[in-house]
Amino acid sequence: MIRSAFLQLVLAATLVSSHILFTYPGSRGNSFITNETFPGGMQWTYPCGGLGLSRNRTYWPTTGGSLAFQPGWFSGHATAFLHINIGLDTDGPDGGPMNFTTPLVKPWQLLGPSNGPYPGTLCLPDVKVPENLGIKAGDNATIQIVELAAHGASLFSCSDIIFVEPGDKRIPPINDTVCFNTTEFGFADIYTHVYHEGVTIENPTKSGVDSILHVFTWLGCVSPLLAGLWLLS
Repeated sequence: MIRSAFLQLVLAATLVSSHILFTYPGSRGNSFITNETFPGGMQWTYPCGGLGLSRNRTYWPTTGGSLAFQPGWFSGHATAFLHINIGLDTDGPDGGPMNFTTPLVKPWQLLGPSNGPYPGTLCLPDVKVPENLGIKAGDNATIQIVELAAHGASLFSCSDIIFVEPGDKRIPPINDTVCFNTTEFGFADIYTHVYHEGVTIENPTKSGVDSILHVFTWLGCVSPLLAGLWLLS
């Protein structure tokens, strides 16, 4: 009985430490729930971790501002990719955004100190709002964090905001107790290597049609009809 209770306690602690939590602007609410509706946990649910639109919006500057959150972590994954997006439309089922395809920052990789769950806080002190969005004071929006795990699954968390002019007195004060970075975190860029395999054109007298089709295949435009017409010409 004691062992069972201990295991449940450990599991609960792991679940709590393996979630994203907005600390600024304010989170939509408690998405750390596991029940029959969310047997694997709420935060795996797109787009906002199983939570609907919040009535408690944080005032945020039209030009951008600070973001602070706890990335959580999950046992067995010491690294993750992070995306921060913004949604402006009201086409979602809860009256909030349906579309979160506008990134606020360039995606990056987060590196942890261990392979187990642990607490920690990240701060992005000056996140810019793209000028081409045409944001104005009074507009509502939702900021979304996506944390992509090493195994490919994603955690989601959202903060609902209302834009105000920079310097508006309703913007909460930001200091190093609200927005700070845990020193144990490391950061890395996400990049790709583009590799193009060279083309080897064989002697036509040796392999005939096979060589010709090889060239057409590499160009991505194989057509048996065109290849036949080329041979007959």
